Amino acid sequence: MPSSSRDQPGADPEPRGGRPQGLPLWVSALTATLFVQTVSSFSSMALPLLGPPLMARSGLSPESIGYVSALTSGGISWFLACGGPMLGHFGAVRSLQIGLACMAAGLLLMAQPVGLVALLGALAIGFGCGPNTPAGSQILIRTAPARHRTLIFSIKQAGVPLGGALAGLAIAPLVQHHGLQAALWTITGVTLVSILLVQPFRRRLDAPAGTTPAPAPTASWGRALFSPRVFARSLGVLRSHPSLPLLTALGASYSTMQACLMAFTATYAITRHGATLAEAGGIVAVMQFSSMIGRVLMGWVADRRGRALRHLALQALASAAAVALLLVAGGAGGLALYACAALVGFTAIGWNGVHIAELARVAPLPLVSDVTSAASLFGFLGSITGPLAFAWLVGWSGSYELAFLAAALQLALFGAISFLVLRRDTTAKGDDR
Repeated sequence: MPSSSRDQPGADPEPRGGRPQGLPLWVSALTATLFVQTVSSFSSMALPLLGPPLMARSGLSPESIGYVSALTSGGISWFLACGGPMLGHFGAVRSLQIGLACMAAGLLLMAQPVGLVALLGALAIGFGCGPNTPAGSQILIRTAPARHRTLIFSIKQAGVPLGGALAGLAIAPLVQHHGLQAALWTITGVTLVSILLVQPFRRRLDAPAGTTPAPAPTASWGRALFSPRVFARSLGVLRSHPSLPLLTALGASYSTMQACLMAFTATYAITRHGATLAEAGGIVAVMQFSSMIGRVLMGWVADRRGRALRHLALQALASAAAVALLLVAGGAGGLALYACAALVGFTAIGWNGVHIAELARVAPLPLVSDVTSAASLFGFLGSITGPLAFAWLVGWSGSYELAFLAAALQLALFGAISFLVLRRDTTAKGDDR
């Protein structure tokens, strides 16, 4: 690919505030985005990890946590569909801070025993997670060295499993020693403190004048959150590159699988393998730590080998096989269950960094955050329908195994289709990266 200004990180103007001597701008960018991503993941993972006690408090069945997870994904989708003007108005870092504030408010609502209020809390938590991907991409695409771009994006996305793993280790002991209510208050406090910790990065990393579209008036971005026209326009950017439809479809399939794993692994371990809440948290932590390693390693491999889209297609097939192995070999319990969970984390949850980096690579520079939002929107629609279908299938069949196999099958199907399309188009296009 010919060299251009977007491949030269030094081509973008230095944000206000100057650069500390010896510290590259991309290090500050990666530090801020990774930190927010980790905290957001830690806070949002409270819902599936606390699923059994939260559902029991409301008098619902354990698999009903899938409906809460779907509503959280709905909040994320809401921001991705209509939050672009808000991102343009406030800037990337400020939008990340607003997202953390929304998550804290959602956690406070989740701490209330009233069912409808708690559901609104799940929606607020999802909306607060929404800015992470488009704002992070906007920051990193301007600062990351081109030769290491996928790796840097993957490290940032590793904050998702890192936060999830920390939640898996910390939340169960909090509940056991201090109760459900205290655990929710503690997570809320961590989220609020993080808003202050991010503030020093804002002056350096929010784009200087002239590098992003002019901010919209306050009333404009507020109305945009409820505007069908903004929603339709946000989807139109996916026509800006021929690779984007296939990338988007594959990402949605991965997201469906990942959402089912995140929402139901802890409940599956408890209800089918007799695990305690602490043991289920440990299994989730192993899966998340393995995912963190997988995201970074897959980003490094993609930078070395190129052809990121083909890489994602092959990884989808491997991910489906890993989920099937979890259901077969994981039934032995003990170390086998932990080992299979680690393999699933490495493959089926270790894809996101490569995907986000490839979206940013092929998107026109002024549309990076818009393209990332639109593609991620379809992914989170998968995150909504996946847990809903999973919960329905478990309720209908009584089998978690059947539901997990169905989710794995759809990922294998999309991976195979993507691989065949790439093989057909390689000679004609000459660039299936």
